[in-house]
Amino acid sequence: MAVKTFNLPQKAFVNKFIPKSKFFEKAKVNSKIQQEFTDAIVRITWAYKLAENTINISGTDSMEELQIFNMQLKQKEIPKNVLKVIDKAIPSAILYTFEFENNFAYGITTKENAEQRYFFSDWNKELNFDFTGNTIEHIYQKIIKLFIQDKAGITIKNESFETILEKERQLANLEREIASLQNKIRTEKQFNKQVAYNKILRNKLKEKEFLKK
Repeated sequence: MAVKTFNLPQKAFVNKFIPKSKFFEKAKVNSKIQQEFTDAIVRITWAYKLAENTINISGTDSMEELQIFNMQLKQKEIPKNVLKVIDKAIPSAILYTFEFENNFAYGITTKENAEQRYFFSDWNKELNFDFTGNTIEHIYQKIIKLFIQDKAGITIKNESFETILEKERQLANLEREIASLQNKIRTEKQFNKQVAYNKILRNKLKEKEFLKK
């Protein structure tokens, strides 16, 4: 399968195969993780490099470049442990494109933050990436916002990037709490406890809708 193409200058197109062993050397991974690479990945291609010398947009002290890696997979499952190794080995931020047979998906991580978090699209859902901006970091932040808006359904307002990330984190925690409460309601035999759980659930659902606005 050909590497997924984007509307970027030809100078940004790298299309370079990266041996899996390169990541083993840089990240010093154990044999178990090496086996995960073998089991999950057919081929890793460095598809694009977004930097001042390729797209004429300057970097910042915290983010000079943004890479796009194409990951050809052996199964329709995103190998998150493998991505952690790659992100540890590569200093710049990476937008991932995943391909399995005729299926595709996208992913990225909040790499510059202390709390590393991954965002993924649904399979076969196209996202309209905007590779324009004042800086490389600005482009990266717009990409993260696109994932958050797509997956979490948060309305992106004129708020700081950190505020939007915090909203998404709170929403993810709420989703876990709601799922736990729904499970308790399904399995609880005592009616009075079901009522109590339902009351808490209603409040959590209201919080969720408020956060998304």
